[in-house]
Amino acid sequence: MNISPLLARLLAQRGIETPAAAREFFEPALTNLHSPWLMCDMDLAVDRLIRALQTNEKVLVLGDYDVDGITSVALVVSYLRPLGDAPDTPEEQSRFQPYIPDRHREGYGISMQAVDFAKNSGFGLVISLDCGIKAGEQVAYANSLGVDFIISDHHLPGEELPPALAVLNPKRLDCSYPYPDLSGCGVGFKLLQGLTEKLNLPLEPLYAQLDLVTVSIAADVVPVTGENRVLAAYGLRRFNTTQAAAHSAISQPAAHAAADTLDGPGPLTHQAAATDYPTDGLRPGLAALHELAAPRQGPLNLSSIVFGFAPRINAAGRMGDAHRAVNMLLADNQQEARYTAEVVDHMNQERRLSDARTTQEALALIAEDPAGATAPATVLYQAHWPQGVLGIVASRCLDQYYRPTVILTERDGLATGSARSVSGFDVHEVLEACAPLLRQFGGHRAAAGLALPIENVPAFREQFMREVAARLPVGQLPVRPVDIDGWLDFTQLTEEFLTQLSRLEPYGPGNPAPVFASAGVRASPGSVRPVGVAGHLKMRLTQPGQSPGVALEAIGFGLGHYLPRLLEAPDALLNVCYSLEMNEFRGQRSLQLRLLDVRWE
Repeated sequence: MNISPLLARLLAQRGIETPAAAREFFEPALTNLHSPWLMCDMDLAVDRLIRALQTNEKVLVLGDYDVDGITSVALVVSYLRPLGDAPDTPEEQSRFQPYIPDRHREGYGISMQAVDFAKNSGFGLVISLDCGIKAGEQVAYANSLGVDFIISDHHLPGEELPPALAVLNPKRLDCSYPYPDLSGCGVGFKLLQGLTEKLNLPLEPLYAQLDLVTVSIAADVVPVTGENRVLAAYGLRRFNTTQAAAHSAISQPAAHAAADTLDGPGPLTHQAAATDYPTDGLRPGLAALHELAAPRQGPLNLSSIVFGFAPRINAAGRMGDAHRAVNMLLADNQQEARYTAEVVDHMNQERRLSDARTTQEALALIAEDPAGATAPATVLYQAHWPQGVLGIVASRCLDQYYRPTVILTERDGLATGSARSVSGFDVHEVLEACAPLLRQFGGHRAAAGLALPIENVPAFREQFMREVAARLPVGQLPVRPVDIDGWLDFTQLTEEFLTQLSRLEPYGPGNPAPVFASAGVRASPGSVRPVGVAGHLKMRLTQPGQSPGVALEAIGFGLGHYLPRLLEAPDALLNVCYSLEMNEFRGQRSLQLRLLDVRWE
């Protein structure tokens, strides 16, 4: 491959062991996306959607109130509306209507209220996105009312699937789809891909939706491997408009012949010309949010989206009406986009204040508990905590005390909340073991939502602790791992090497940014200093034995607790682990180590 041995080793460590696999990894191509027809029930879903389009049937597009659900709804609505006869008319706009459940009145997923709304408002078809895989009772109720459901979800199914007309979920046990780790928005994209192929529509309008798919991939913490890597790589090109366009080189795949079960697709065409969908650039709502988020200089990556975009989109569902975020993503002009983005940004500021207060209370409860420091897990319940920030608070507690965490509040007479887990530990499996105490639960290995009778909280806490302890090594608490890709000397750390590493991007779960370690490192005299008020650390490092004369700036976020020891023994030799980055400040670029941990020799 004509690459350095070090880069070749990094590829091998990621399971990429042949030149062909390396080329596919380095050059993700939309032509390598899997056929949507490999997903179980795809033919049923596409045929039903085409029938709705041909008969001018009203379609309700329902999604969860988090980033994945909001982007999924915006994805499907923004793609379907131009397929109508008069896409810009109010009638056609309302024909494909977004619906996000109110997290306080309806809770997670498909509610009976949503089914009643669909029936009473004349919607014959509901497409549920990022939710619905366990909504058997609600879908059965919809069937009794003559309302059809297409379930498009990526959460783990239960023992029985809901009785929907079609259930799209690559995690179905009877589904042979080759990539099970799509985001909820990713599954929705596959539905649209199937529709595009069946109707032989141009691909550009479909690929114009990849900015939304990329936001969902980043926010939902799905693996950035396989198909997700392809989707994210092309979506990031829309965020970084200076990169070369790639869609023009993509040929349209042939429609899948076996899917032609209707007499014909009729006269449906995408009303917007292909030139209206530039190969680069963001939709107005994300462009407006980009301005408000003020991300770091340089190209955006998935981490930038996680910290700059996702919290603001999430805040709408957490603090009020998630439809505001959907409206922002559906805005078709800059003025409307700017207004809705400012509203969403203001809601995020309110969310941050609520998040900080609740996190402070939660951490205080853990510190006050005599067993808090040694417990295998954390389970906290306070009736007054706001529902919308519980997932964030659970993550904050997990950052401080690295163990599976459940944060609960009271809503409608139930204790409801969020669970978060440590690396490699399946919290969904633990909740399954606690199922007799729960009213409902669902999610992933790393994150889940749950509800239970308030009187069951003490028993749930006890059983959750017991189940977690049974799955850990005897007498050991979880330890946050730092996986190191290799030991390097400072002379190997150059801009050219960083450029080589960039070929591994986009980074994320399943393809993390490489982490290196260096031994025999010393802080330059007088360079050790605190940064900010959040406990960060900055210093200049040298490696006297292996790389004399080379000095590199290093910053360690959250490593301020090492400051006293570094100042007490300034000549001590250290081992450091870090990721490599380019620091851009006032027009100057320099190589910088992002410290992850420090160990004294």
